[in-house]
Parts: sequence; C-alpha cells; structure tokens
Amino acid sequence: MKLTITSLELKNAFLFFRLANSALAITLQVKSSNSLGMKKTGFWTKHYTMTLWPDEKSLKDFSKSGAHLKAMRESGKLAKEIRTLTIDADRFPDWKVAKKLLEDVKPLKF
Repeated sequence: MKLTITSLELKNAFLFFRLANSALAITLQVKSSNSLGMKKTGFWTKHYTMTLWPDEKSLKDFSKSGAHLKAMRESGKLAKEIRTLTIDADRFPDWKVAKKLLEDVKPLKF
C-alpha cells in the first residue's frame, strides 16, 4: 500500500476560501476513487492531507485526473510552499509523525 502525506502553505490567509473550494472537490474525488481513506487537518494558512492507496497505480490514476489535476495546475496561484511524500505503509500515522516526516522533504516553492 502507498501513503501520501502533503502539506500546503498558502501565500496569504485570504486564499483559504479558494483552497476550501478545491479541497471539497478533491475530497469528493477521493471518496469516489480506489482510495482506502483520507485524513486532513490544518488551519488558516497551513494545511495537511494524508491518503492511503492499495497500490501505486491507484495513486497515480487519482493524482493525474479530475479535481486533483486541476488543483495541481492552479497550486502556484495559491501556495507559497507544498511538500509531498509517498511511502509504503499499511495505515495512517498520527499527525505528529506525519508532520515530522514532511520536515525532511524539499519543498516546492512558488
């Protein structure tokens, strides 16, 4: 199984509403996909997600389609920084562990 952990830091707090709109569409896409689950947390300008996938193909099919693909194309308009990590895992870690894992990931800066 594959676990993807992502953090996104908004350029400013006023972009939260655009992020929330995208997040809703992506959440609906996750629920209709082959995902094994999704968790999200965050506040104001810093947001995190975790998704669990049965295999790499399911993960890639999701990430390269629909609302997620649209959000990735628009991410530079919203985000100051994005970090993503995909690892082999059979369950979600707690948020403290997930955030610690992301600390070592080189950020994509806009």
